[in-house]
Amino acid sequence: MLEKQNVEGIAVRIFITQPGTPYAETCLAYCRPGEPTDVLLELEKINVYLDKNSLAFLEEAVVDFNADRMGGQLTIKAPNAKMPKVNANSPLEDRINYVLYSEINPGLAAHGGEIKLVELTEQQYAVLAFGGGCQGCAAVDLTLKDGVEKTLMERIPELAGIRDVTDHSDTTNAYYR
Repeated sequence: MLEKQNVEGIAVRIFITQPGTPYAETCLAYCRPGEPTDVLLELEKINVYLDKNSLAFLEEAVVDFNADRMGGQLTIKAPNAKMPKVNANSPLEDRINYVLYSEINPGLAAHGGEIKLVELTEQQYAVLAFGGGCQGCAAVDLTLKDGVEKTLMERIPELAGIRDVTDHSDTTNAYYR
């Protein structure tokens, strides 16, 4: 692909738009000599520039070429694009959000739902708000206790508990009524 550009010294630039949000997108673009660059990764056959603000979100990312009948396509999988990888020393809010975005929200998305951390209280309670198909859903108590609370408490033992501040009387978009 780079050879077809007919530009001496052309490279690839990888970055994430809206990193750390549910709307994060991993992007790949051509990078011509002299264009703004951040971190150079010199590979055997090509040079890759990584956006400095995207580095934490690109950890464990994989760029691959999948051949098919039409020639193939380049794929990028960045599991930490929506939330950077965390560890035991990361702030509690980051660890809660990481579990929400990487483990809980993908399951809720099947019903058009999501859950967000509103705040972390001084007493270590995670205050959460459901949205989309989860707001007003008849199964929200089951989801909250057996899914969300159980998962968060197992992954983050220092949490005292969770609280739901969602107005579930609004059933406009509820998955189950």
